[in-house]
Amino acid sequence: MRIVLLLLGFLAAVLLLAGPELAPYPPTVPVGPPYALPAGAFPFGTDHLGRDVLARLLHGGRPLVLTAGAAALAGTLMGATAGLVAALAGPGGRRPANVVLRPFDAIAAVPPILVLLLTLTALPDRSGLVLAVALTSAPLTARVASAAAAQVANRAHVEVALARGESMRWLVGREVLPLIAPTVVADAGMRFVGAVHLIAAAGFLGLGVSDSDWGLMIVDALPGAALQPWALAVPVIGVAALAITANLFSDHMIRRTRWLAG
Repeated sequence: MRIVLLLLGFLAAVLLLAGPELAPYPPTVPVGPPYALPAGAFPFGTDHLGRDVLARLLHGGRPLVLTAGAAALAGTLMGATAGLVAALAGPGGRRPANVVLRPFDAIAAVPPILVLLLTLTALPDRSGLVLAVALTSAPLTARVASAAAAQVANRAHVEVALARGESMRWLVGREVLPLIAPTVVADAGMRFVGAVHLIAAAGFLGLGVSDSDWGLMIVDALPGAALQPWALAVPVIGVAALAITANLFSDHMIRRTRWLAG
């Protein structure tokens, strides 16, 4: 069953990334009557402007996945690096750890939507969206990485490396990170899911990454949900399916990382 689910997840990822090439119609051009129910030419019907729901879904998948992936990767790198450095500050390293982690704690105290709005005010483009989502995910990743690294920071091989005077880069990359890689990978999967949700929320607020953003599809479909429920259900199911696929892929990578580390 797990293999079947992974294959379905891989197929979904291919469809998302190749969606614009597979879409039957342009995403912004009316191709039928408004609120048309699913029929032969329109498997999921049309929206309030007569645009094909399937075409909009396929066109909106790629920017959503790429933006969420970039934001999750950036947030994981920032947070994991800060957490590892804080955990390896060494004896009496409480002050260096505080210097590293306190700025992330300050960011975590701000609601994610507010971080999103403030960042997009300064950078009203996709880079601003990536930065905003990365900033909201980095503090939690920093705490997770710091807690995981603290469990192995006192092991003999780490203390020997400290006694040899190894650099922080060596300690992080060679001594500690291989041991906590499954934890970091699991956290990265959750950060990707959170990034998908926050980016969809940005689209819901009209701050999305494309004209066929899934969040924008949801808000457009709300007024006519009683007439054409598929226009609302399809992007909602798409967000949920993407989150499930990401979690399945994360589980697979965790097992693989444990095998490599062992």
